[in-house]
Amino acid sequence: MWGLLLALAAFAPAVGPGLGAPGTSVLGLAPPAATEARGSTLAPQSSPVQPPAGKSNGTSEQHVRIRIVKKKKIIMKKRKKLTRPGPLVTAKPPVTTTPSGALDPLEEQEPGCPPLGLESLRVSDSQLEASSSQSFGLGPHRGRLNIQSGLEDGDLYDGAWCAEEQDTEPWFQVDARHPTRFSGIITQGRNSVWRYDWVTSYKVQFSNDSQTWWGSRNRSSGTDAVFPANSDPETPVLNLLPEPQVARFIRLLPQNWLQGGTSCLRAEILACPISDPNDLFPKAPELESSDPLDFRHHNYKAMRKLMKEVNEKCPNITRIYSIGKSHQGLKLYVMEMSDQPGEHELGEPEVRYVAGMHGNEALGRELVLLLMQFLCHEFLRGDPRVTRLLTETRIHLLPSMNPDGYETAFRRGSELVGWAEGRWNHQGIDLNHNFADLNTPLWEAEDDGLVPDTVPNHHLPLPAYYTLPNATVAPETRAVIEWMKRIPFVLSANLHGGELVVSYPFDMTRTPWAARELTPTPDDSVFRWLSTVYAGTNRAMQDPDRRPCHNQDFSLHGNIINGADWHTVPGSMNDFSYLHTNCFEITVELSCDKFPHENELPQEWENNKDALLTYLEQVRMGITGVVRDKDTELGIADAVIAVDGINHDVTTAWGGDYWRLLTPGDYMVTASAEGYHTATRSCRVPFEEGPVPCNFHLTKTPKQRLRELLAAGAKVPPDLRRRLERLRGQKH
Repeated sequence: MWGLLLALAAFAPAVGPGLGAPGTSVLGLAPPAATEARGSTLAPQSSPVQPPAGKSNGTSEQHVRIRIVKKKKIIMKKRKKLTRPGPLVTAKPPVTTTPSGALDPLEEQEPGCPPLGLESLRVSDSQLEASSSQSFGLGPHRGRLNIQSGLEDGDLYDGAWCAEEQDTEPWFQVDARHPTRFSGIITQGRNSVWRYDWVTSYKVQFSNDSQTWWGSRNRSSGTDAVFPANSDPETPVLNLLPEPQVARFIRLLPQNWLQGGTSCLRAEILACPISDPNDLFPKAPELESSDPLDFRHHNYKAMRKLMKEVNEKCPNITRIYSIGKSHQGLKLYVMEMSDQPGEHELGEPEVRYVAGMHGNEALGRELVLLLMQFLCHEFLRGDPRVTRLLTETRIHLLPSMNPDGYETAFRRGSELVGWAEGRWNHQGIDLNHNFADLNTPLWEAEDDGLVPDTVPNHHLPLPAYYTLPNATVAPETRAVIEWMKRIPFVLSANLHGGELVVSYPFDMTRTPWAARELTPTPDDSVFRWLSTVYAGTNRAMQDPDRRPCHNQDFSLHGNIINGADWHTVPGSMNDFSYLHTNCFEITVELSCDKFPHENELPQEWENNKDALLTYLEQVRMGITGVVRDKDTELGIADAVIAVDGINHDVTTAWGGDYWRLLTPGDYMVTASAEGYHTATRSCRVPFEEGPVPCNFHLTKTPKQRLRELLAAGAKVPPDLRRRLERLRGQKH
């Protein structure tokens, strides 16, 4: 143990400078004195340190952290410190060290630039080069911030760029394709289930032709700047350049890396486009939208303010309400949009979008906020598509199911939050695994032949363990479940981030302990259609030239996948929604980048705008109607609507109205209710936009009539008495 510790002590100085003090904004959207940035939180300035005399050189008084890798465990050791610790994501206090050891304060820097687009894939694979690569799966195209590896090392989708072990002067290069002002670099180590690899320091060079290079230098000494990098594989570390550099190419040259490992990194480059006075290069595509919307990230306070502004602008079609509170007491606000907000209109379907289940997946939150602004604006303009949508549909928009997690991610900032921070709620619960598992009891009952005669194939009750006071159920989850019970939702989408794909139920594999397995629902054709509609109208998913985000190419299958065939998710909201309510719900993975920079929000809105609207319109697909009492014409609540050949039923709302999503075809539909004779009729769903009316009038059974008469204290009519006697005689 101590031998290993001493062996790594020489490596410590390269890892040590991971401390800093607050300074300028990471995303360059607020001055240094600001307390809140629009695109991200404030991040410290950093300054390069003097290059070490050797890989083992350093002062013993410097505060360092040494990570010892032993049997996949990391042991933290501390040595004496000279400087006070700062945020872990920074690289160095804002000073430079002169040869004499004096500390020179950095001049005030202008705010940093937005990301060039390695993580969001705006930078293509052809723009990335390297001195060498261990394999294709560890090539320069894999050196993107937050890229995720597959389960197997050595495949085509590994988790970083890694130079060959014999490469003594490795480099990783990015071609911006246009004159660009580079202002900073963010790095991570290798994402891997099996290995630990990260770079601990690097130099930076620039070029306009990829032949002649100049380096970033310390201001005081004039020597090449060496930037401290990572001390673990996942935490993003930011280094701002002492002086921004204008060039076309930027090159990172690793100087030190984890002992026993190799030179591996993932990176994002902070860069501002500049004008080309000579027009030597084609203009870079601009990320913009013509819609007059608020394209920025909104924390909890800003989100409430925005929702209030939309409500005040469109008071006749909007209503804000809360469905509950998070663990830290933040309200889960919903924006309702309809021509009659606040009431369920007979025959009008209810739809919802839910975003922010994982707090660090911020794009869905902003798209929902943009959607409510857009619907309000276009309704006031008289847009016929939006007007029809709001007149014929009641829309509910929940932008943040996990506000506690989002606030954590927002404070870190879009480029520094990493892959997982803020994902869980404040209790550490993953909300997408927190709903009741209704799949298992249903499948067990099916295996025993009890469905649907003894055990229903719909509206399965909550298990007893799930309702106990000490059950591990997040307050956010309970709030959403109660919301589902109050409103007869028909259609929903759960907006996530980190991939570009649409997944549909079931999310949980039917075979116990199977990591992945195709597990379709009885409504597989409907779910595949819904998923294809969103994927087919999403610009990014339909781009034939786009590369896979991480380790699977979903474009080979139309950018849709059965959730369980991707990876099993017990307790998902999609499965629960399908088995506990009438609602059909899919998951939309919106972007490779979970928390895109706000300058990318206009493009992301354009990528998803038509898909968001078109998906809502799919609630018209299938049949709809009202189940009424033949005598009174009153609607019958909780009547069961069964479709021959589909082992999943839906029920009517309290007014007797129902909606049953179906793909085009001819169906035999049966309506039944307690105390009534069943009724069956044929309903045809055409390819033209529906929904198709399919109404029912049910007749009470004699037994039910008798119950009602006796309950009212009336005498039984003679004809009914004689009929009951005949029925009794037939039984005997």
